[in-house]
Amino acid sequence: MLKDFFLSLLMVINAMSPYLLFGFLVAGILHVFIPKKFYRNYLTEPNFKSVLWASLLGIPLPLCSCGVIPTAVGLRNEKASPGAVASFLIATPQTGIDSILATFSLMGIGFAVVRPCAALITGICGGLLVNRLIKSKTTENQEETVVAEKPTDNKLLAVFKYSYINMIQDIGPRLVLGLILAAVIQVAVPDAFFLQFGSQPLLQMLAMLIVAVPMYICSTGSIPIAAALIAKGLTPGAAFVLLMAGPAVNFGSMLVIHKTMGRKFTAIYIATIITGAVVFGLLLNQFDGLLHFTHGSHATCCSVEPTYSFPPFKTICSVLLILFILNAFIMKLFQRFRKTPETPSSQLFKVEGMHCNHCKASVENAVKQLKGVTDVQVNLEQKSVTVEGTASAEKIKEAIVKSGFEVVE
Repeated sequence: MLKDFFLSLLMVINAMSPYLLFGFLVAGILHVFIPKKFYRNYLTEPNFKSVLWASLLGIPLPLCSCGVIPTAVGLRNEKASPGAVASFLIATPQTGIDSILATFSLMGIGFAVVRPCAALITGICGGLLVNRLIKSKTTENQEETVVAEKPTDNKLLAVFKYSYINMIQDIGPRLVLGLILAAVIQVAVPDAFFLQFGSQPLLQMLAMLIVAVPMYICSTGSIPIAAALIAKGLTPGAAFVLLMAGPAVNFGSMLVIHKTMGRKFTAIYIATIITGAVVFGLLLNQFDGLLHFTHGSHATCCSVEPTYSFPPFKTICSVLLILFILNAFIMKLFQRFRKTPETPSSQLFKVEGMHCNHCKASVENAVKQLKGVTDVQVNLEQKSVTVEGTASAEKIKEAIVKSGFEVVE
C-alpha cells in the first residue's frame, strides 16, 4: 500500500511538473511586464464591455480566492464598476495560466478548454447581474488610492522571483496537499465507490459542492484530486464542480467580500458560482462520450499500474519543482520564526486576512504611499505589519483597511 502511494504520487508529479513550471513562468512574465494601469483602464464603465474585460484579464492571472480580494478592492478604489469587480472576483480564482496547462497535462484537452470558458461565462453573468441589481455608489468622498509601481532594474530576476518563489510560496502547500490527496484517493478508495451514484449525478454534484464551497483549495491543487476522483468513478460533471467551486469561493473569502462589497453583492457572487458549476457540470456529463472526459490522458497519470515510466525531461522538471517547493517551505518556516527588529520609530500592527504574496504586496504598496513612511515589512506567518517612519497610526490603519484587510486592535 505504501509503495503504491509513493508510486502514484511520483506519477502525478511527473505528469504535471513541466506544465506547472512553464505556467509559473508565463504568470511571472504577465506580472512583471504588463503594468497594472493596463487592467484599470478598461473597467470603469458599468456596461458589458467592462464586465467582459474584467473576466478576460482575470482568467490568466494566477490569483487564488484570497489573493484576488485585495486586487479587486484595488480595482474598486480605482473606480472600476461593481459589475467589473464582481466579474473579476468570479472568473479569476477559477483558473490561471498555470492551472490551464496543468489541467491539460492531467485531465486532457476537454477540461483544459472548458475551465477558462466556464470562468469567462460565469464571470460575465455575475458581473451583469451586479450591474443590473446594484447601483454604483459615488466615489466623491473616497480618497483615490493610486499605488505607484516600483521600477525593477533586473526584470528577468523579478520574473524568476515571482514565478518560482512568490507563486510557489502561495500555492505550494495546497498543491502538495492536492497531490497527496490524489495519491491517497487512488490507492485507498475502492474502484466502485462512486459507481453507486451513477444514476444520480446531481447527488455527486451536491456532495462536491458541500465539500468544495467551504474549503480553501487553489485552482492548481484541485486538479490532481479531481483527476483521481474521476479515475475512481466520479462523473466528469461532479469533478468539474470541485474544480470550479473549490478555487472560486471559501468561507474566508465570503466573509471578506461581505464586509467590503455588501450582502447583495456577496449573494450574487456565491449564487453565480454555484449555479455555474452545476450547469457546466451537467453539460460536461452530456458531452462525456463526445469529448472522452473519462478516457483522457488523466487515466494513465492517475492509475497505479504494475509498470511505471519516468522520461528524463519530465523527471528533471519534477526534481526542479520539488526543489522549488522545498525552498518555499524553508522560507515560510524561516519567516515564521524571524522577528522583525524594532526601532524607536517603528510601529507594529496585527492584520487579519493576509494569506499570500499578493496580499503582502497590496499592504506594502498601500502603506508605502503614505507621507513619512520609510519602510514596510509584512510577515504573513505572524500576520503582522511593521512600519518605519513618522506616519500616524491612524493613517497607516486607514491605508491597510482600504487595501482590503482588517487591523486587529
